[in-house]
Amino acid sequence: MSETNTNIDVSNLDIHKIMKLLPHRYPMLLVDRVIALETRKSIKVIKNVTINEPYFTGHYPQRPVMPGVLIVEALAQAAALLAFSEEAAHDENTLYYFVGIEKVRFRRVVEPGDQLVLDVEHVKSKSSMFFWFKGQALVDGNVAAQAEFTCMVKKNGVEPEPERP
Repeated sequence: MSETNTNIDVSNLDIHKIMKLLPHRYPMLLVDRVIALETRKSIKVIKNVTINEPYFTGHYPQRPVMPGVLIVEALAQAAALLAFSEEAAHDENTLYYFVGIEKVRFRRVVEPGDQLVLDVEHVKSKSSMFFWFKGQALVDGNVAAQAEFTCMVKKNGVEPEPERP
């Protein structure tokens, strides 16, 4: 893999490509479109929040609100797309899992009709197995949520060997 950051033409990163890169499916696929991507650096993704999402029937039916945990999951899915943006880093047996979530803050509610803009930045990596990210979810330019999180890669469902000193 090259060490240079590259801006990628995101016109080919539509929902069909997203579904090839992520194992999630409705109702857990929480990203709709990539609008900006710089490999190994950052990604900007759109999540359109619609009233027909299944969690709205039970999460405050009188005033539907997107659960904060799903906003953080959407940030993680955007981070996985960033990590998978280099084909060499991904195959169909590669999965990324949360191993830590820190400094989570919720600043405003997210309601049906809102469009989340998920900005995620790659902070650092270790051994091509552990990845640190920070991200924020914005609605109309205002921060709805922010978090720092760590993910770990697993291939074929097997944890990687620990590093030896």
